[in-house]
Amino acid sequence: MAQLIQNQSAAVDTWQTLELAEGDTPESIALPAGNLIVPLAVWQARQGELAGREQLGLLLQPADRVEDVAADLKRFAIIAVNFPKFVDGRGYSTASLIRQRYGYTGELRAVGDVLHDQLFFMRRVGFNSFALKDGKNISYALEAGFTTFSDAYQGATSEPQPFFRRRA
Repeated sequence: MAQLIQNQSAAVDTWQTLELAEGDTPESIALPAGNLIVPLAVWQARQGELAGREQLGLLLQPADRVEDVAADLKRFAIIAVNFPKFVDGRGYSTASLIRQRYGYTGELRAVGDVLHDQLFFMRRVGFNSFALKDGKNISYALEAGFTTFSDAYQGATSEPQPFFRRRA
């Protein structure tokens, strides 16, 4: 089970992520009770059934288009963006679009191959929750992950003003 960092502190994960196994279809997969994060395909196929849930989350894969669900983003208490491999950076662009273009203010969680040396950059594009890859040291991630650099020159989601504007 992944260890969770939320708002730069260790946290307990109360969400269950629904995963489509081989042979499962978005239309037929069982929907468990409780706080549930569903893949985009399940949301699109069963939107009417899922819309009545109080606590619902959305899981976006690297190939999923945020534009396809932009009108529904405010319905989700959490949006999880999957990083299937360390070298796949499409999730950074997805997070930036969700925060900056579509104005999502809820929990934005990085999941998958999430390592401590990505946390600083993930926070800059808007992530506020991180499910560390299994086997990683959460204490070390909290200690070193957000202090990679003391400041950044460029503006970002976490700090829109560039450094030269902040120091003036």
